[in-house]
Amino acid sequence: MKWVLIPVLLVCASCGQKEVPLPVAPAPRYQVSDFKGLPALNEVERFLGLGSSRVAGTPGAQKAADYLVERLQAMGVYTTLDAFQDPSPDGTNTFRNVMGVIPGKQDGIVILAAHYDLKSGIDSFVGANDSGSGVGLLLALAPILKAGSSEGSSIWLVFFDGEECRVNYGVNDGLHGSRHLAKKLAADGRSGKVQAFMLMDMIGDKNLTVTIPRNGDSTLISAVFKAAAEAGKRAAFSLADYSILDDHQPFIDKGIPAVDFIDFEYGSAPRMNDYWHTAADTLDKLSADSLETVGQVVLRVLNGLASSTGK
Repeated sequence: MKWVLIPVLLVCASCGQKEVPLPVAPAPRYQVSDFKGLPALNEVERFLGLGSSRVAGTPGAQKAADYLVERLQAMGVYTTLDAFQDPSPDGTNTFRNVMGVIPGKQDGIVILAAHYDLKSGIDSFVGANDSGSGVGLLLALAPILKAGSSEGSSIWLVFFDGEECRVNYGVNDGLHGSRHLAKKLAADGRSGKVQAFMLMDMIGDKNLTVTIPRNGDSTLISAVFKAAAEAGKRAAFSLADYSILDDHQPFIDKGIPAVDFIDFEYGSAPRMNDYWHTAADTLDKLSADSLETVGQVVLRVLNGLASSTGK
């Protein structure tokens, strides 16, 4: 009797049920696998072709800013150049931030940033990793971001001038471009709209060891580690034992969630940083694989941010 009733009951139970479709996961805003490291490395090489005179306040820096405007516009990205004056140890200088905007339908803003200026006073310094790698990564990300869904927050690609100090970091020395933008956002009431600020600085080293500084938003730092794990690259990312004064700090000071992607072990041996701010910081020290790793982790974080807002 059991043997007969069981299938009958199962059939009857199923007759009165309506099929409920399983929830479909939203499509990712950006296709992570579309980002490749070689185009990013090519962008670095093109940028370095401008020469080694990108020191803030010089004609070389102005040439670099104009190049970035032209490059973004060639990709169809709406771009502005914000020139401003700021005091520095050698007098008042003109600094130029370059910003490309990829609009989204939501009111929020996500800022991806790098600096493009060079440390002054170093012979034969081209800054392939500091600052070329961040510049190349953002330029290579632009087409992927532009092709992604517009349903989420707007994406700002910001290239800062004047990150490097002339003497010692202080109120009038270093972080000129980032302090300028952070102040503007606070002054016009938009700082609260910034969902995240992510800085790319020295992220092209062949031996990639991204050392996330402790002065960053804990939620964003966790999102970076989660994204790195999903990409199978968690071993290349760690939490540093220290804080770093970098272009993300002015945004932290304004209450904006910020994180700094930086590899501060850039040298001839593990845990050394002897290529930093030297003539040894050249293109041959960089790797397309490293740029691809960081770029894909950034895209994964962006997709996670979009999901957290329901888009």
